[in-house]
Amino acid sequence: MAELVDLRSDTVTRPTAAMRRAMAEAEVGDDVYGEDPTVIRLQEAAAARFGREAALFCPSGVMCNQVWLRVLATPGTEVMVEADSHVVNYEAGAGAIFGQVQFRTVGSARGQLAPGDVAAALRPDVFPLTATSLVWVEQTHNRRGGSYYTVDELTAVRRVCRDGSVPLYMDGARVFNAAVASGTDPATYGGLVNGLSFCVSKALGAPVGSLMVGDADAIDEARAWRRRFGGAWRQAGVVAAAGMVALEEMVDRLADDHANAQTLAEAAHEVRPHSVALDEVVTNIVYIDDVDAAVVVAALRGHGVLAGAIDPRTVRMVTHPDVDADHTRRAADILRLVLS
Repeated sequence: MAELVDLRSDTVTRPTAAMRRAMAEAEVGDDVYGEDPTVIRLQEAAAARFGREAALFCPSGVMCNQVWLRVLATPGTEVMVEADSHVVNYEAGAGAIFGQVQFRTVGSARGQLAPGDVAAALRPDVFPLTATSLVWVEQTHNRRGGSYYTVDELTAVRRVCRDGSVPLYMDGARVFNAAVASGTDPATYGGLVNGLSFCVSKALGAPVGSLMVGDADAIDEARAWRRRFGGAWRQAGVVAAAGMVALEEMVDRLADDHANAQTLAEAAHEVRPHSVALDEVVTNIVYIDDVDAAVVVAALRGHGVLAGAIDPRTVRMVTHPDVDADHTRRAADILRLVLS
């Protein structure tokens, strides 16, 4: 039987040979004491990439998000967020439990908050309102098919936040996909937000880990909250070494994943033109709409292609380093067959 083509998520990647070598050879120390040289090197590289003072290596993107809630938001306040964001849908209510905030969700067409909508939804700290203490953006947006804010769009939201004296946070789990797709220097994003996070374990292919990036004082506070949340670790350089390879070798190649996503989208469009909007497939996520998702996913699996159902009428396919152009063409042929 042919090798399975796993398009369920970019989290299914396996470490590259270079990552495995780096992990085996990593110089390590006790990160709780701040003495792991490989972790230090990864954190410094992450901060430099976004033009900020400091970074903190954490086990997961969810932990980064929840720690940033404690650092940037105030318990008992509102955090404004796009209605279909990851932090609302996929973090098991952690914002209410650990962040002690409530979310004020704002709808959008493609996952990007419009500055006018942000301005209208901001609540001042005036009785009897629950004040807005943080505005949250997601870059790229998972449930909106990998869409992203342009620099102009993000700048406009930043301006509203500045005028309202409210910080702006970027959940940038796939921010490098946005940077590559738009040709944007990541430091530009870093200069527009008060804090951000990104994953090395999604499209960058590392086995584990995410990083928080921001001002030195904020990262110092984050380090204390990471420990409270159980995220302090010891010889973490073993996994940080793979993160260094991810930053150094895996960013530019994201363009290949984006091209492969287009191949899949075009295959679906050929058979069912209304199931996918080609101009909305801009990074590595493809949504196929208006289908019986369970039936399509099962049929794809029967032909050796793994995909996911995001809801009963929508199939999700995500390209990543473990799926090359040949894999993609095979998956596209099977997708045409199934959708026919």
